Amino acid sequence: MTTSFRLGRLALSCSGLLALAACGANNTATDKTTTDAAATATADSTQTTAAMPTSAAFGKTTAGTEVQLFTLTNASGAKATISNFGGTLTSLLVPDKDGKLGDVILGFDNVSGYQSPEFRKSNPYFGALIGRYGNRIAKGKFTLDGKTYTLATNNGANTLHGGKVGFDQVVWTAEPGASAEGQSLKLTYLSKDGEEGYPGNLNVAVVYTLTNDNALKIDYTATTDKATVVNLTNHAYFNLSHGTSKDILAHEVTLPADRYNVVDAGLIPTGELRPVAGTPFDFTTPHAIGERIAQVPGGYDHNWVLNTATGQHPAATVYDPASGRTLTVTTDQPGIQFYTGNFLDGTLKGKGGTVYGKNAGFCLETQHFPDSPNQPKFPSTVLKPGETLHSASTYTFGVRK
Repeated sequence: MTTSFRLGRLALSCSGLLALAACGANNTATDKTTTDAAATATADSTQTTAAMPTSAAFGKTTAGTEVQLFTLTNASGAKATISNFGGTLTSLLVPDKDGKLGDVILGFDNVSGYQSPEFRKSNPYFGALIGRYGNRIAKGKFTLDGKTYTLATNNGANTLHGGKVGFDQVVWTAEPGASAEGQSLKLTYLSKDGEEGYPGNLNVAVVYTLTNDNALKIDYTATTDKATVVNLTNHAYFNLSHGTSKDILAHEVTLPADRYNVVDAGLIPTGELRPVAGTPFDFTTPHAIGERIAQVPGGYDHNWVLNTATGQHPAATVYDPASGRTLTVTTDQPGIQFYTGNFLDGTLKGKGGTVYGKNAGFCLETQHFPDSPNQPKFPSTVLKPGETLHSASTYTFGVRK
């Protein structure tokens, strides 16, 4: 049986079959036809299958494990680099309105940046795959099938993004690939029963695909041998200005969501899904991030309840007037966490020595709602043996001139 929290589908690709022409009036014609058909098939295969991603050393973990950085490139020259450490998206080069490529992702030049004491202290999860449960679980506890599970707490009394050692800190098994859609990287990881307090051996596979229309697709799959809770996402920080602006406050955001999760002081949902109308949370029409952020104590760090909850549906649109870049997010998930880098304080220096201060980047984390295991009215995040979680989100980049 196959189950999805909001069913997505893995990016599948297949090469078409070429029917060879029927034989001609003589053997020479037959040979020529067959030769021409074979040449056409070879050309078609070349056009529809991208070259393989490249890889390079990315340094060693604090435990001494060597990790790699994989580069996915598309036909127009856009590039995505991903490390098997934490499944981390470290950079993404896409064109601006003048056709110039620029990196729109916050991150570091080496794996050491993701392990430094300064990074671990603030733990912003730059670009990482998040699991076993993205966002917060109140008091690090939940009850499933009559049994209470106690999780590792790492956000005050709560569990955040999987616990003390989440999926962002493990080394994934990497398998580069290519298809008609573009170059891809498949990452797999076995989260063992009891890891960070979660039940069940959870097999996770995540596939990044960089398409030729400048979209980064992220496909998630998971199975378990014991009932558990799962909420997988990616924690990329975007700045569409490619470093020409120190913050993202001028970026214009649209969120197709009429409600959002009200949270308490610890950012745990109260259970109320409040209408956004008449509040600074209303992004049903475009608004600059900085336009009303001062009206939100601490800044934006909330889950918006998407108006469409089935199939692939719009989740967000962002426009940067300075570069002309646009970002469109689609997903099969019921919610999206819009976070504006409120906790960045200038202590982290990223690629090329760039200082990441407050509001240096924004996140759009497609997800189920925070604390769903303790909120029976929220969409369920339970995964049981015999079921398969499938989910997919796509980040498409364009320009507006």
